Amino acid sequence: MAESAVAAATDPFHTAELRRRVLAAWADAPARFREDANAEEDFALGGYRDRVVVELAQNAADAALRSGRPGRLFLELSEDRLTAANTGSPITSDGVESLSTLRASTKRDDHGSAGRFGVGFSAVAALSDDVTVASSTGAVRFSGESAGSAVADLLAADDTHEELALEVERRSGHVPMLRLPFPAEDTGVPEGYETAVTLVLRDEDSAQRVRELLDRTGEALLLALDGLAEIRVRVDGAEHVLTRDEGGPADLTTTNRDAHGERTTPWRLLSRSGRLSPEMLSGRPAEERERTAWRITWAVPVDAEGRVAPMPSDVEPVVHAPTPTDTALDLPAVLIGTFPLSTDRRGVQPGAVTDFLLMEAANAYCALLRRLDARSALDLVPEAKVAGGAVDGVFRTRVAEPLQDTPFLVTEAGVPVAPRDAVLLDAGGGAEGAAEMLAELIPQLLPGAWNPRHPALAALKVRRLGLAELADLLSDTDRSPSWWADLYTALSTADTTDLGALPVPLADGRLVRGPRSLLMPTGHWRPTDPEALGVRVVHPEAAHSLLLRLGAVEATAATVLSDPRTEAAVRNSLDADDPDPVAEAVLALVSASGSSADDLAWLSELALPDDEDGYSVAGELLVPGAPLADLLVADAPFATVHQDLVDRHGTDVLRAVGVLWEFPLVRADEVALGEDITDDFDGDGIEDWADDVLERVGDPDLPPVVPELLCVADLDCVAEDRWPQALTMLAEGPLREAVTAPTRVLLPDGRVRDVPSYTAWWLRSRARLSGRAPVELRAGDVESALTGLYDEAPATVDREFARALGVRTTVADLLADPGGPDDLLTRLADPERHVGRNTLHSLWTAMAEVDPDAVSPPARVRAVREGTIVVADAEDTVVLDSPDLMPLLDGPMVIAPAALAGRLADVLDLDLASEVVTGRVGSAGRIRPVPDEAELFLDLADRTYLHHQSLTVDGTQLDWYVGDDAVHASGTDGLARALCWRAGAWSRRHLLAAALRDPSASARLLAEADLD
Repeated sequence: MAESAVAAATDPFHTAELRRRVLAAWADAPARFREDANAEEDFALGGYRDRVVVELAQNAADAALRSGRPGRLFLELSEDRLTAANTGSPITSDGVESLSTLRASTKRDDHGSAGRFGVGFSAVAALSDDVTVASSTGAVRFSGESAGSAVADLLAADDTHEELALEVERRSGHVPMLRLPFPAEDTGVPEGYETAVTLVLRDEDSAQRVRELLDRTGEALLLALDGLAEIRVRVDGAEHVLTRDEGGPADLTTTNRDAHGERTTPWRLLSRSGRLSPEMLSGRPAEERERTAWRITWAVPVDAEGRVAPMPSDVEPVVHAPTPTDTALDLPAVLIGTFPLSTDRRGVQPGAVTDFLLMEAANAYCALLRRLDARSALDLVPEAKVAGGAVDGVFRTRVAEPLQDTPFLVTEAGVPVAPRDAVLLDAGGGAEGAAEMLAELIPQLLPGAWNPRHPALAALKVRRLGLAELADLLSDTDRSPSWWADLYTALSTADTTDLGALPVPLADGRLVRGPRSLLMPTGHWRPTDPEALGVRVVHPEAAHSLLLRLGAVEATAATVLSDPRTEAAVRNSLDADDPDPVAEAVLALVSASGSSADDLAWLSELALPDDEDGYSVAGELLVPGAPLADLLVADAPFATVHQDLVDRHGTDVLRAVGVLWEFPLVRADEVALGEDITDDFDGDGIEDWADDVLERVGDPDLPPVVPELLCVADLDCVAEDRWPQALTMLAEGPLREAVTAPTRVLLPDGRVRDVPSYTAWWLRSRARLSGRAPVELRAGDVESALTGLYDEAPATVDREFARALGVRTTVADLLADPGGPDDLLTRLADPERHVGRNTLHSLWTAMAEVDPDAVSPPARVRAVREGTIVVADAEDTVVLDSPDLMPLLDGPMVIAPAALAGRLADVLDLDLASEVVTGRVGSAGRIRPVPDEAELFLDLADRTYLHHQSLTVDGTQLDWYVGDDAVHASGTDGLARALCWRAGAWSRRHLLAAALRDPSASARLLAEADLD
């Protein structure tokens, strides 16, 4: 009895018996030794190599739970020692036995413990070969050295353990030290703690690893181990303290305090628990099947207002079971659960239990989000991930559907709503205030302050209400104009791209879709009678700048006047039951805007009362006393505007709408010179003018386009005897430009041509100057060639205006004018017109350059016969193309520069002289060399010629002839002419003749010629 008492005092935990049984087992079955050694190496050097702090904390938490009091843990690294002291139940003999076995634990029946089946303590072997566990009940030591000695003593005492000795030798003497506990002297437990585990660290690398693990020890341990209320960590004198407090507004508050300050993290928790069915546990180990209780806890950090806060940096995104595993779960919340783990406690094991717990975790997660601020709860919504761990992926799949039906969101009105039923106003960033206004109309509408681009809203598949759809939704909404103005204010910062159909209340009480082209009143001016014109005016109380951005137009007199509905009202006013309201409204707008029919041509269609108590369009009315009235024929289709209208609105306003004071100007843009030209302007002869232009520009395949057509209308109504006054009116003011400015024509190939305007074209042949058309007259300072052919125009018409009217000024302009060449030929054929020989020569020279297709062959022509200018029948006339033929012709000849003879014959459709002369040489000639003097003056191809005593051709005596491609001459002058004509130097014939007559004078003659 005394020995037992002594043994109990020196070995309170009966370690000797534990060692005996282990050594006996090894001796009897060396394979058991190998198994224990392998297991300790696997746990210590593999799965548990970095878990020493966590495992010591779990042991401390379990001790606290057994004692029923909040536990405290003190972790200290000092030089080569790590000490873990904790409060709670002291160590017992069963506890020592649990520490020394890898297969059994006293916690088996303790279903609330964090540790599992006695394997966690083996983590100490990764860092130390000398571990002491001391408590008020005694101390026990695990020593590699002592364990090795015990095995050595066993082998030394009995040489029958040869197989065990071989196993020990294979491991270089290393034995599993945690299987052989030894009694130890009490090394002392820090004050205030019941138990202390002390590790003598193996080396500096081990110390550094412990230092890193302690630095990473954070608030996650206090979340996972609810048995601990405090963890104090001291490393080389520097200390930080982690505490857990379950009081206050948060479910749990953890604090991390160190030398730099204090960080407090409130947590919102949600837990679920229950028991697992035997069927669900059927695939788990036997001792685990006895632990049927399950528990799931979600923890999310929040701020003082209850909004989700950032996760503390020392909390890893992994599953906690209850301490951190290596199984990833990348969420802004911590999941703590009783998940089945692998033997190294690092990974969650797949199976029925895990599937069940993940489903419960998904349901709990949905419940957690309902406990949070709705906006910040969005930050907890899991996003779909392409890559990720198996548990992470399964959880995201399981939680996706329940979240759709969980009313954790709130509407603008503050009512909880499930994502499946929620509506989000997607205004493209902006329009936060619109949601408040729309909440009554759309009860499920989420708050406008929420970011519509938040990824969680997409993940939840929340229905997005775009601005286009919103506009459709509001199309029948009955609200006051001021309500609409407030809505426009709320939407003013939104992307306006899709607001084109936004409803707008009008001043007449209607609600229309789309602001484009609406007229918005301003404080400066408002339309007086918009109903008469049918224009759509925004209600003044709904006026807002947003409408302008969406296409509404500020309602000024000019914009109301240019509105298409105003135009329609004007065009239809003559057929209206009562045209007066439209007329009064339009005249007021014209007066206020300064616009006129020059800008808006359709104003001339405004129906106005006339002096016969009827109505006529403005463009067919005359202002009383208008100058135009004195120029018109008696049956001109014009009435006079009623005097009352003149008295109320004044002459200027009436003229602005097109009531006539002078000739009206008509403008049209982009007019194609084709069959439809009368659609743009139906003036007298407009189609003929278009044909004239086409002729001028070469009659292209596609119709040319006139970018701006400016025409004076109603010229055909001028009385015959009033043309002087009419032309005076046309020569002044804006009407003059329509006459003098050419019309620009854009051709299909991109070229641009300027042609006479329609008005100038019309006036050329229809106006009257001194009783004749302008094209029948010439200017006073005209080229002399035209003096005898045209009479002079009155000096009262200025030169520019006269030229535009077609009054002849130059031969070139005359011939460029369609019909001009024919007019010239007609006048040349008039024997009453005087034409000098020089004039005739210059005119034929110019005529030779005309396109033959632009000329009608004349019946009679001005020609030369026997030196006299005559008017002859064209069929009797030829064009002289060689001077040696003149003596052979007895009829009239058209004479022009010989080089142009062929072209002129084509223009006039006449024969050339060479075509009608037979040219038979009747005399005999003798071949002679060309005199040397000729080579001084000419580049000759001929070296000989035929000398005739008397040259006869066709029975006529000649001085020279070259018609048969040979040079015939009968004298010096004849030879000079023949050689010069052959050489193409006709102008040198007299010079060469003088040299041939007096060869000695050749040098002087050459010198004189050089002076030309």
